[in-house]
Amino acid sequence: MIRRNGRRRGVPLALLAGAAVALAGCHGDAAPRGGFPPAEVTVLTVARRAIAEAFVFPGEVEPYRSVQVRARVSGIIEQRPFVEGSSVQPGQLLYRIDTTLYEAAYRSAEAHFESAQRTYDRMAPLLAQHAVAQQDVDNARFTLQAAQAALDAAKKDLADTRVVAEIPGRVGRTLLDVGARVTGPADLLTTIDRVDPVYVSFQPSSQDLLEWRENPRWRALIEPGSGLRVEVILPDSTVLPRTGRLDYVAPALDSATGTEEFRAVFQNPDLLLVPGEFVTVRLVGFQLDKAIAVPERAVQTALGRQYVYVVGPGNVASIRNVTVGPWSGGLWIINQGLEPGDRVVVDGVQKVMPGRPVNPMPLADSAGAAGAGPAGGAGSGSGTAPGNPARPAGPRRPGAAR
Repeated sequence: MIRRNGRRRGVPLALLAGAAVALAGCHGDAAPRGGFPPAEVTVLTVARRAIAEAFVFPGEVEPYRSVQVRARVSGIIEQRPFVEGSSVQPGQLLYRIDTTLYEAAYRSAEAHFESAQRTYDRMAPLLAQHAVAQQDVDNARFTLQAAQAALDAAKKDLADTRVVAEIPGRVGRTLLDVGARVTGPADLLTTIDRVDPVYVSFQPSSQDLLEWRENPRWRALIEPGSGLRVEVILPDSTVLPRTGRLDYVAPALDSATGTEEFRAVFQNPDLLLVPGEFVTVRLVGFQLDKAIAVPERAVQTALGRQYVYVVGPGNVASIRNVTVGPWSGGLWIINQGLEPGDRVVVDGVQKVMPGRPVNPMPLADSAGAAGAGPAGGAGSGSGTAPGNPARPAGPRRPGAAR
């Protein structure tokens, strides 16, 4: 029984050995003499094109107007009809202060005014008849004017017991509530922020400012009221569905930070922008006339340097170090390292071995990738790769801190 099992096992082992030899022979006949076949890659032929460049900065949302609500008179707060955090309109009652003393002062001033008015009315006609002295009429006139001033002041104090909103906006928390005593303007009651529209401020560096001002067309874009489009990327990486306009540029640099304050105004009917919120600001409208750019996936990073694979004579691949600039849509602008006519590997880089030949195929969207600019393509002013609006929130140039 054991011998029979052994014979059964021996037959397939022999067959397997023969099959292995046959396969090895077949493989040796099919393999190319040069080893592995050239890896198939897609390449982009580099050309200088007009490329839109979008600059990105961290920004902060600020209210369009912010006022402190204070009382002009002292007294006990009797009413506080507004809801904290709600929207208010000019003239809307916020606080009512006890009016007892101010009503009494108004009635007293009114009585003094009426008495002075009657005295003057009696004496003025007598002056023409020389029945009274000029000095008596002048004194009556001065008394009437003083009574009028006192009545006006009393009327204003009585009106000031009603503390109303001066601007439209959202009212904050109340700092003094019903029953508290207000001593006058020194006491802050609450604040009102106008949040439609809103400001978004950001601070370009002195290096950015120098670059912009060296280009006459770019210099015109950083003037308030220019055609520069200001976009905002919200904290959830979505793009605000409307753009803002530049309305203020600080006249001088901040000596402590080496930056200059820029401010854009945005309509905010849906209140997506909240004062105090940190966002990403993207400036759209700058254009490089003769730039070289490649798809971002073509640029590799290793040991702190960027490089691409270039296909040279004989379709042999080699490494080319590059100096990269900012992003523009799905492209990475190359400042140094590439020249027009260079063939850059875009897809299949993981299969490339420097010094070995490759099988280059034209990139299907090479025309759009190479020619992206203000008129269309990836660099049409979006400033981000499609579907990834949050990417530019990092440094505008690799390795540059913001």
